[in-house]
Amino acid sequence: MLPDKVTIVDVGARDGLQNEPGVVPTEVKIELIQRLADAGLPVVEATAFVSPKWVPQMADHDAVLRGIRRKPGVRYPVLTPNLKGFEAAVAAGAEEVAVCGAASESFSRKNINCSIAESLERFAPVVEAAKARGIRVRGYVSCVLGCPYEGEIAPDAVARVADALYRMGCYQISLGDTIGTGTPLKARRMVDAVAERVPLAHLAAHFHDTYGQALANLYAVLEQGIRTIDSSVAGLGGCPYAKGASGNVATEDVVYMLNGMGVETGVDLDALIATGHWICDILGREPASKVSKARRG
Repeated sequence: MLPDKVTIVDVGARDGLQNEPGVVPTEVKIELIQRLADAGLPVVEATAFVSPKWVPQMADHDAVLRGIRRKPGVRYPVLTPNLKGFEAAVAAGAEEVAVCGAASESFSRKNINCSIAESLERFAPVVEAAKARGIRVRGYVSCVLGCPYEGEIAPDAVARVADALYRMGCYQISLGDTIGTGTPLKARRMVDAVAERVPLAHLAAHFHDTYGQALANLYAVLEQGIRTIDSSVAGLGGCPYAKGASGNVATEDVVYMLNGMGVETGVDLDALIATGHWICDILGREPASKVSKARRG
């Protein structure tokens, strides 16, 4: 059964922009975040408190988080992979943070230079420090439907990592098809396995659209009970460790699909489309969103 309402988390300002080859000005990032909030997005991922050495595009994380005009009722989570990043984020005003692990050992080592077990050890003090300050922590699991190095990932491997993050104290686990190779039946089987350990109410879907399967996969897991979707305005983003990974599913396409099914999102589609065109004009590219392309004519 489809839900009456879905919460959309727009990750465009962080996941979408982090791999841009040219420097995106801080003021542009801030305006993007504010435009998304004004379009009705209830959650807008703002930035990542990571080392500029590894992710140069996020070097201005402090200025971005301090510079946004916070809209009542909107959450602005930031990625904090370790305790140092967490402390810096809190100092800049973070009220919600996220940690990001992987269901693939190879991807974990390539992406964050440590094993899955070691990554969980790194996240534990972040979650503990957040609890002490009353700050919510979201957990990401990448490569849930495939890995660029290992190929298919067993659903139970995803479930183990999701369970560890949930038991650690993450209020929600976002399941990421990082390279976009998943298909609906595989997505269902993966969610079934995870839901045996983590309640469906605490799961979210973060699907990339590399093979054009993201909307079909989202529909499949919505029928299972997923009620939170991660997406990126204009389909911005990708993965530097995943060859050919074209990016997150476009928020415009997700909203259009949900509107057509009578599912409430609270998002103004016209304002969202305008925001997607605006940021893409600045970046010098066309939106990946099919809805945006159709509306531009």
